[in-house]
Amino acid sequence: MNMNKDLFFIFSAFLFFGAVFLPITADPVEDKEALLYFLHHIHLSRPVNWKESTSVCKSWTGVSCSNDHSRVTALVLPGVAFRSQIPRNTLSRLSAIKILNLGSNGITGSFPYDELSKLKNLTILFLESNNFSGPLPSDFSAWNNLTILNLSNNGFNGSFPPSISNLTHLTSLNLANNSLSGNIPDLKVSSLQQLELANNNFTGSVPKSLQRFPSSAFSGNNLSSEHALPPALPVHPPSSQPSKKSSKLREPAILGIALVGCALVFVVIAVLMVWCRSKKNREGGLATKKKESSLKKTASKSQEQNNRLFFFEHCSLAFDLEDLLRASAEVLGKGTFGIAYKAALEDASTVVVKRLKEVTVPKKEFEQQMIVVGSIRHANVCPLRAYYYSKDERLMVYDFYEEGSVSSILHGKRGEVQTPIDWETRLKIAIGAARGITHIHTQNGGKLVHGNIKSSNIFLNSQGYGCVSDIGLGSLMSPMPPPIMRAAGYRAPEVTDSRKATHASDVYSYGVLLLELLTGKSPIHATGGDEVVHLVRWVNSVVREEWTAEVFDLELLRFPNIEEEMVEMLQIGMACVVRMPEQRPKMPDVVKMVEEIRRLSTEDRPSTESRIEIAVATPSPQPAEVASTSSAQQ
Repeated sequence: MNMNKDLFFIFSAFLFFGAVFLPITADPVEDKEALLYFLHHIHLSRPVNWKESTSVCKSWTGVSCSNDHSRVTALVLPGVAFRSQIPRNTLSRLSAIKILNLGSNGITGSFPYDELSKLKNLTILFLESNNFSGPLPSDFSAWNNLTILNLSNNGFNGSFPPSISNLTHLTSLNLANNSLSGNIPDLKVSSLQQLELANNNFTGSVPKSLQRFPSSAFSGNNLSSEHALPPALPVHPPSSQPSKKSSKLREPAILGIALVGCALVFVVIAVLMVWCRSKKNREGGLATKKKESSLKKTASKSQEQNNRLFFFEHCSLAFDLEDLLRASAEVLGKGTFGIAYKAALEDASTVVVKRLKEVTVPKKEFEQQMIVVGSIRHANVCPLRAYYYSKDERLMVYDFYEEGSVSSILHGKRGEVQTPIDWETRLKIAIGAARGITHIHTQNGGKLVHGNIKSSNIFLNSQGYGCVSDIGLGSLMSPMPPPIMRAAGYRAPEVTDSRKATHASDVYSYGVLLLELLTGKSPIHATGGDEVVHLVRWVNSVVREEWTAEVFDLELLRFPNIEEEMVEMLQIGMACVVRMPEQRPKMPDVVKMVEEIRRLSTEDRPSTESRIEIAVATPSPQPAEVASTSSAQQ
């Protein structure tokens, strides 16, 4: 009897633990069978690591599952050399799938409507750069959740399906480089942000609803009306009727008018030159495009006390404070700790002068911090060339970077046309910044903290890698109230005093930078109305709802075969911005993780064994070893 009780207890315990843990660890059986059937019935030139004995959700390349591992939600296999049609009754069984990317393969046949029409949850579909042919399906209503559709670089023909206009969530549509013909329908899809229809056989004109897109989106077609491409600047032809008055003017009169005009122009130029010279003598100093003359006024007072800039040994510049005050300058930006100027010296060299505000520490403490910062030698740290301290003025002198900050490169300046940044550039920015921050954390006996990491303080070095500037200024300033301090969105939630930043808070700020590079959005941005969105919260909420693909900058969708790398970067960024400081990875570990993405990107992407996981708000496991950064410089 006792034995029966023991057996009953064991059996009950087994059932209990099985009920608790099996849903977490078990594979989606039906989805696994469908994928194995797909693999065995499609011609594959390269092997993938899909085995019946291994876990779909844990180890299969290109496969992502739901949080409870009950269903497959993403299949990303670009460039794995498929060379046949999609097998029937395979993909159609993955009814929970949201992301499907089979781009850059050799898949043949017509559009796989029978297989894909059953995927009602599909939000992203990449079938570009294959060998599909025939017409597109007339009815796209089966995929009313689609946000991104890329069917470019195939052999599709026939007409443009008007039913695409029913995809009310669509943000990106690419049908370029096919053989589609006929008229382009009027797509009144307000959510559409990117459109590519180039190099087809479309005729007629561009519908009014699509004329907001650039002319390159429609190039290589047979569009012929006045609205086929955005109109050029108007050119007014000269009048065919010559002026009657002009015909009456004789040569002597014309010569006299010309001489009088030249004399007047000469007088005006002379007056302007005299006026400008006298104005320059009156004002002098560090003139700015925005008339920032206060820098000269205050610095002139301090010049009487100490007319000396302190240069570091590695600085090859040769000028004094008076040269700096005579330099023409323009305001580059107003940051948390002061104003930055671009100063053009008389010897044709250009430097950046940071004019600090609210410095509360005495001169000795200020100079000690400057010596620590100025002694840093690293390819990913912007060198401090010189500094100046007086009762009225504190200046720091840096090199000038022609391309501007990452913030200006990524977001552009108001009124300027924005140039898209490719994935390789963003990856090198992230790698360089991580290396620079890691090196900073080793300085001053491991006590130095950057304290103000943001995209406007990151520049590109000569190799195109991120380079960190404005180091260690927070400890020199008076504390700012939290609402002001957190306005830029980079500050870690635990930092309530700008003077008490830590290595962990630097990691948080770096994580925000990664999210900024991935999304193309500022850390604090408006949604079009009055609502202000915090980037970290927005990314967390989108990923939590398993709409991860909507996080990424649409500009990145132009570049093939980078989906896995972007998701890996997203995982690292989200691990860095977790709320609890002790749960964030250390910067040396972050360097290793980001460099691993670069290693994968330089190898053959389809052969990588990394899988796509959707990270929510939990950090990745941290490596126990701390990597050396001395060999990681670029």
